[in-house]
Amino acid sequence: MARILVVDDDRSLLRALEIALAARGHDVVMARTAADGISQVSLTTPDIVILDLGLPDMDGVEVVRRVRHWTLVPVIVLSAAASEARKVTALDAGADDYVTKPFGMAELEARLRVALRHHSHSAADAPSTLDVGALEVDLVHHMARLGGRDLDLTGREFDLLAYLVRHAGKVCTHQMILHDVWGSTYGTEAHYLRVYAHRLRRKLGPAGGMLRTQPGIGYQIVDEIP
Repeated sequence: MARILVVDDDRSLLRALEIALAARGHDVVMARTAADGISQVSLTTPDIVILDLGLPDMDGVEVVRRVRHWTLVPVIVLSAAASEARKVTALDAGADDYVTKPFGMAELEARLRVALRHHSHSAADAPSTLDVGALEVDLVHHMARLGGRDLDLTGREFDLLAYLVRHAGKVCTHQMILHDVWGSTYGTEAHYLRVYAHRLRRKLGPAGGMLRTQPGIGYQIVDEIP
């Protein structure tokens, strides 16, 4: 009925979900780490993702943010944390639903049906690699290249560059960038952006002019070097 990617480090839960979902006719793909889960989203193009927040190598909320850079695949979050703040954080990051452990299969199946109804699988996903001139951003593997040369970027530098490249040619305001890249609790810390924009320009070298500042407004990436 649907290809479901389950990302969870609990072997017992993975096995139980695999058996239960397969019995209902679903094609189940499994991953035990965040890194593998992100790769499987690209490699297997699932119809829906069931994602545990407590992964060993990365917080599940960050997985949602990264996946949302290139796909609108529905994501149902699983977590033992029932706090409202945790739920809001996951939903703000781009999750479609939040299920608290322990849960019943009937409830999970119902939530799967709702999420699948709300997302048309026929809608084309955005590409996993974006190009602006000689700059290439691989959203799946978290890598950026300029003229075939790998750029040595920190995680946050990459996230900022990827966000600007996704909106290439458009001016992204300080508030937009902070909210979408740093998180929903940010919005006024423009000094963060000045620091990271300076770092990106330095690492882009002669092509640093691609990253332009709109004083008092924000930043943009353009396919032109002054």
